[in-house]
Amino acid sequence: MTDHFDQLFPLGEPNTAYAQYFIGQSYLAPVADGPVPVSNVSFEPGCRNNWHIHHGAAGGGDQILLCTAGSGWYQAEGRAPVSMKPGDVIRVPAGTKHWHGAKADAWFSHLAFITPGDDVRNEWLEPVTDEVYGQLPTNGDDA
Repeated sequence: MTDHFDQLFPLGEPNTAYAQYFIGQSYLAPVADGPVPVSNVSFEPGCRNNWHIHHGAAGGGDQILLCTAGSGWYQAEGRAPVSMKPGDVIRVPAGTKHWHGAKADAWFSHLAFITPGDDVRNEWLEPVTDEVYGQLPTNGDDA
């Protein structure tokens, strides 16, 4: 673990339930339960999740990512990667193929919200390859 990774929310436990959908180690800490569950997801440097799609109907399935610590990436299919730092918010509309994770040299944490609705579910897809990930800047806000 790291002593220099300050964050507002708990790091949580190793994210073993979803480890098959991540390259590297992530951690999961439930923050709020209820109709809009909120989790703090933390990524060790270089960790990222696979491409995935959140599905939903009747207004459900949008994902909101609120960066709370560190530095990371978000990318929607066909779009340039977006650098994330604390305070940045990304809205991922339902049906958008995307991935998110830490920069190669930094820890990264975000709160993740999924809007409630009908048939809300995740579809996990292929990994973000080392070749694709390796083309991203290693630090700073440049994409």
